[in-house]
Amino acid sequence: MYMYNQFRFIFIIFLFVSCFLWQAWINDHLQFSKHENNLNYFSEINNKYKDYNSIINIKTDVLSVKINAYGGDIEQAELLRYSNKLNTFSPYKILEILPNFIYQAQSGILKVENIGKRNDFIRHYYHFYKNNYELLSGKDELRVPIKYTDIDGVVYTKVFIFKRGKYYVNVKYFISNVSHNILHLSVFNQLKQSFDLPEEKNFNFTKSRLSINSFRGAAYSTENKKYVKYKFDDIIKNDNLNISTYGGWVSMFQQYFITAWIPNNNSKNIFYTDHFYLLNKKIVVIGYRSPVINIFPGKNKIFHSILWLGPKIQNELSLVAPYLDFTVDYGLLWFISQPLFNLLKLIHNLFGNWGVSIIMITLFVRMIMYPLTKVQYVSVAKMKMLQPKIEEIRLRFKNDKKRITQEMILLYKHEKVNPFGGCLPLIIQMPIFLALYYMLMNSIELRHANFIFWIHDLSSQDPYYILPILMGITMFMIQKISPTNVSDPIQQKVMNIMPFIFTIFFLWFPSGLVLYYVVSNLITIVQQHIIYRSVKNYTL
Repeated sequence: MYMYNQFRFIFIIFLFVSCFLWQAWINDHLQFSKHENNLNYFSEINNKYKDYNSIINIKTDVLSVKINAYGGDIEQAELLRYSNKLNTFSPYKILEILPNFIYQAQSGILKVENIGKRNDFIRHYYHFYKNNYELLSGKDELRVPIKYTDIDGVVYTKVFIFKRGKYYVNVKYFISNVSHNILHLSVFNQLKQSFDLPEEKNFNFTKSRLSINSFRGAAYSTENKKYVKYKFDDIIKNDNLNISTYGGWVSMFQQYFITAWIPNNNSKNIFYTDHFYLLNKKIVVIGYRSPVINIFPGKNKIFHSILWLGPKIQNELSLVAPYLDFTVDYGLLWFISQPLFNLLKLIHNLFGNWGVSIIMITLFVRMIMYPLTKVQYVSVAKMKMLQPKIEEIRLRFKNDKKRITQEMILLYKHEKVNPFGGCLPLIIQMPIFLALYYMLMNSIELRHANFIFWIHDLSSQDPYYILPILMGITMFMIQKISPTNVSDPIQQKVMNIMPFIFTIFFLWFPSGLVLYYVVSNLITIVQQHIIYRSVKNYTL
């Protein structure tokens, strides 16, 4: 059992060291990239944003969106069914522009001569019919058109299509060439975000600093690669993306929420990333542009794309675009985490409480793992019983290490004991425990999910630290009833303080994860009692 606890201890230490090293690496190694020619552009954007007469407000049953008529960009988006913080009525803002932070979804037209150049997008000031739109009761769709006519009479109409209950927006460009010239155009769609987070944004955009899967950045999917994460610091290092592909998508995401542009055409699009330096702030960009289209005089052309603004709801993401649900990142153990999540949802449908569902899935997993657990505990118990004979061999042949090894091998063979029997089951179980960890840490369903009494958010820490204390107590009980072969005083002291150390570590863990460990420890206590009772009369 000592080996088991030692492994868990080393594992948790590894989590903490990795996360702190990651934070330090970010702070020490990221370099700024300077492109001062962007200053005028963004200053103009921000000034336009302050003109509230240019803002179009759209409200559906799930989204509240602000579109700036200058450029036709979505510069603020609120998720009406998700609060910013627990027990508040303020909706979660997934897109917004602040004095020290930018996160917006842009789309527009590129002239062929300006493709590949920065800040040469055609930023029209679109005309619109009214400032406020709302999806009315009984209606399933809301259309918001904005229009611009250039000096040659070419009409650019952008239409945002919202649907009831949906977090995606259909964005259509209608281009009518009534001029006498051939238009050579490309459409771009991109996501732009400040690299540095203001203090008030840290909680919403990053996971707990204790998380082993803390990632903030971009991701994309192509015809050849289902899902690729792309760290912001890689973009800052000029490791820019430039891929031509059919289908796919580009995105920026957080722990529970995602924005994504999905092209809806049969052509090869160019996926790209970029970055620039604005007023001492780093800005990162990921997007795509369509191939150049020739629109002859008197002809029309339609460009169509989809923008997802919302939570990482797996089944809905998979319907919007292939592999978009992969952004619910379960890591390398996704093939275990995914079935466990499906099981968790099934249990939730029966009980209607995510905390109860965690308890039930813990019981289910531990029942499945019981045969391996029994092998582990029986092996440890038998090794404990063999200790007198092992000590006798060591004393008898204390000057002959080779003979000690031979005699111990014969002893194990005679008594049919595998000295590594306690390790193999643990190695098999660890991927399941890790998969559960990833699953509990990445599921939007657990965000602000109520359990019982004082636990009102399974995704955040226990406000009164009751669960971590219970976890420490149960771990201490496990140690006391577990046979141990440890005789070294220093190792015994380490074992004695481990429950305390684990309790300190778990104070800041999400309560849903701590709940899992508490229940798992309680099951361990029961299983140990049953197994050790069955082998206590074992005769060597």
